[in-house]
Amino acid sequence: MRMFDFMHQSLGPSNWWPADSPFEVAVGAILTQNTNWGNVTKAIDALKVAGALDEQRLDSFSQEELEVLIRPCGYYRQKARRLLNFMAFLHEYADGSITRLAGQDMDSLRKALLSVNGIGPETADSILCYALEKPVLVVDAYTARIFNRHGLVEPDVDYHALQSYIMDVLPQDVSLFNEYHALLVRVGNAWCRRKAGWCESCPLQPLLES
Repeated sequence: MRMFDFMHQSLGPSNWWPADSPFEVAVGAILTQNTNWGNVTKAIDALKVAGALDEQRLDSFSQEELEVLIRPCGYYRQKARRLLNFMAFLHEYADGSITRLAGQDMDSLRKALLSVNGIGPETADSILCYALEKPVLVVDAYTARIFNRHGLVEPDVDYHALQSYIMDVLPQDVSLFNEYHALLVRVGNAWCRRKAGWCESCPLQPLLES
């Protein structure tokens, strides 16, 4: 919580995830795999213009049509297939409506999401936390790097171990998990770079031992 407080006091609220609907959050979570948010925004805008960013219409577009629309976000063939896989999941588990997923048990829902080809732990947890407001903390490469550089986890910590390490000592609060992940992304992107961190100006600098 001290880490959270330092980041929040320095950076202010993140207002994350930027989207107009839970469905847009889910689509964005799939599109953001292996790319930056700027490219995802371009793909999202193209889907909106085409009228495809609608849970009732997206799978009326062919894979080839989706590939053209989401090309800016990279890996567009894979991601077009994943979007259609997700739509098939929505029809099977929620009659095509993402809001109907919200009332389901989180653990069962997470397991079901992970069964969708192309959806891994980070994407599944992003959908759970940001689209469905479930109390789960999304972790990523930024999280691992920051916590490793602060001497809290090993460099090769896996997703689930890292997630458990943090969640086990935090209040189980979806708003906290939402903001915590967003702040870590902001710090990782601006200060805790892969090759060398800009530690002296980092909001978390006071917590570094050396």
